[in-house]
Amino acid sequence: MAQSGVHLDRESFSCSICLDLLKVPVGLACGHSYCMDCIKTHWDGEDQKKLYSCPQCRQAFATRPVLLKNTMLADLVEQLKKTGLQAAAADHCFNRDSDRTLYAGPGDVACDFCTGRKLKAFKSCLVCLASYCEKHLQPHYDSPTFKKHKLVEPAKNLQENLCPRHDEVMKIFCRTDQQCICYLCSMDEHKGHDTVSAAAERTERQRELEGSRLNIQQRITDVENHVKVLQQEETNSAHHPECTIPTDDHNQFLQDYHSLPALSKSRYSSSSICPLKYFEYVATGVSDVLSKESLTGRCYWEVEWTGKGICVAVAYKTIVRAGYAYECLFGKNLNSWSLWYCTDKYAFNHNTRYNNQDYTPISGPLSSRLGVYLDHSAGVLSFYSVSETMTLLYRVQTKFTQPLYAGVCLDCDGDSAEFSKLN
Repeated sequence: MAQSGVHLDRESFSCSICLDLLKVPVGLACGHSYCMDCIKTHWDGEDQKKLYSCPQCRQAFATRPVLLKNTMLADLVEQLKKTGLQAAAADHCFNRDSDRTLYAGPGDVACDFCTGRKLKAFKSCLVCLASYCEKHLQPHYDSPTFKKHKLVEPAKNLQENLCPRHDEVMKIFCRTDQQCICYLCSMDEHKGHDTVSAAAERTERQRELEGSRLNIQQRITDVENHVKVLQQEETNSAHHPECTIPTDDHNQFLQDYHSLPALSKSRYSSSSICPLKYFEYVATGVSDVLSKESLTGRCYWEVEWTGKGICVAVAYKTIVRAGYAYECLFGKNLNSWSLWYCTDKYAFNHNTRYNNQDYTPISGPLSSRLGVYLDHSAGVLSFYSVSETMTLLYRVQTKFTQPLYAGVCLDCDGDSAEFSKLN
């Protein structure tokens, strides 16, 4: 008995629910056995349906079966434990954790060729439109028949690669209609269209994405260099003596002024978006004026708008959302900073209502695209007019005490604004 037990497969004496050796084994009328607690728990979940079935063969029972311990099977399991079944199982790499890892569960891609309880898929084939576990995948490696098949990571929606009209694999891309098609489509409704293989189209799209990525990296460098120039200008201006020593001699002041080193102009070439980090969370949607995610690092975004007027701003979350107008308007309180455009003019606002100061008028090229750069830790906030060139409109140097949120406000009905999004 002991000798034969060692060579028995552990699964023959395992519960298919807990994947462990049977504990208090019970047998069903269909012939399958389970741990008593496991099958009870399984049927407890079916009480509301009043339908009890075998988890393996799905045979249904009109009433909940009475469970009795199978003493013969229980004795056999105990004897097999003593005679080395556990060791034999370990030699064959069967243990509870590995079993649970190998079998497909909710959300996993299952092997299409496993019968009974299915294993997790190891690869999916885009030619066969099927998924395989390691065992059933082996012919794809061994047989010349499958050498040209395309294997990918396990995928759930393989049927989406089939043409809904001809039930053929779609290996062609129609550039005219911007869609994947099969070879029959290319000879029928897409005849005469500009078509290439799907693989060739992907290669070209990937090349475009790589070019965009390199362009973005260059723009990041440009913005960082521009900030460094501005910071150096601020440092230089702070160390000039006539900036701190008053004099009534106008001529002397003008002579000293002209001896100062020239400050660089605050503009540089720009032709596309230059975010310092992905700003997708702003573009995903603006709720109650403010962006959903806070801005605490360095970032750059642009707003493209149409209409008569617009306000782009940053604000603390503590800004009042309803009530007295000046408490809610961007730039009219201590909780927000804003750049307004209206009637062909720019203006900067921050706390302009409560310190008896008016807005700060700004001159600069008009543009339907405005850029905002924020370095939260450095206390730098800059607004830009963006077209063929990128022109600094206004720069704030302060200390931000809370996370900021991006905001936008339109002037009239019919006006629109859209945050730039990095794809």
